[in-house]
Amino acid sequence: MSTSNDNHGQHTPGIKPEDVGKVAVLMGGLSKEREISLLSGGAVLDALNASGVDAHGIDVGADVMTQLEQGDYDRAFIILHGRGGEDGEIQRQLEAIDLPYTGSGVTGSAQTMDKLKTKQLWQALNLPTPAYAVLNSEDDCVKALETPGLPLIIKPVNEGSSLGMSKVNSAEELPEAWRMASTFDDTVIAERWIDGAEYTAAILGRDVLPLIRLETPREFYDYEAKYSADSTRYRCPCGLDTVVEAELQALALKAFDCTGASGWGRVDFMLDEEQNPWLIEVNTVPGMTDHSLVPMAAKAAGLSFEDLVLRILQSSFEQKLNKESA
Repeated sequence: MSTSNDNHGQHTPGIKPEDVGKVAVLMGGLSKEREISLLSGGAVLDALNASGVDAHGIDVGADVMTQLEQGDYDRAFIILHGRGGEDGEIQRQLEAIDLPYTGSGVTGSAQTMDKLKTKQLWQALNLPTPAYAVLNSEDDCVKALETPGLPLIIKPVNEGSSLGMSKVNSAEELPEAWRMASTFDDTVIAERWIDGAEYTAAILGRDVLPLIRLETPREFYDYEAKYSADSTRYRCPCGLDTVVEAELQALALKAFDCTGASGWGRVDFMLDEEQNPWLIEVNTVPGMTDHSLVPMAAKAAGLSFEDLVLRILQSSFEQKLNKESA
């Protein structure tokens, strides 16, 4: 398997399906990414069952904690995208009933869900991320035209799957883009547009899987490009020099670790025309559909989809051990 560097940690031993116990696959939920979560959750559930794990799907609603307690589950596989799943909320509830779960904890989830807080942290650590401005009014839009300046990518701070995002090329487009993004979240950022190639680094335990280069004829890698467009192309191997790829994998792991994220996830970044990297965001519960990036990277690293979900499930054991040793 391709890793970022041997000194980032050794491969952890695999778990045996018979040692896992009863697993709740938490999917669906109430976020705007519900339908993608159901697809991801269905794929995960099928793979776990095919591997011999006693796994059961739960479409998360207001009664989820009651279902979990009455169902006598041993651990939870979180495949809830967006709010309620990646923001620390479900993690907080699971910790309250002492049920081990996959992926990042409360703090890491909350930190990475908030694109603004993540960028501020990266800036404080001198990690490269595009300049930005916070938009709360049309006056802020005017200021953003000066710093960071056009072109811009407008983003709601607490949404995933590129929901509410748009590229702005002119001053006239900015107020409407801000208003549209603000229907998804109270806080919106205008980020400097980076001309260049987009990449993603999937992280599994302490391993950074082979990088994927994303190519789309659309203006950017938006919701349609991610989930439905047949025109999106995924390059893995990504085409970078081996040494450069290893350096970028190390940067991605550092960007992931500093946010408190753990277990598994994905770091998205750009390379500008001078080949300088720019960190964009961290996803702590990435998609697991047939269009999704983590399964592609895992396949390139020699892992089947079933192997991948078992490795992710293993993080629920490590999360419990970390909690006990704290």
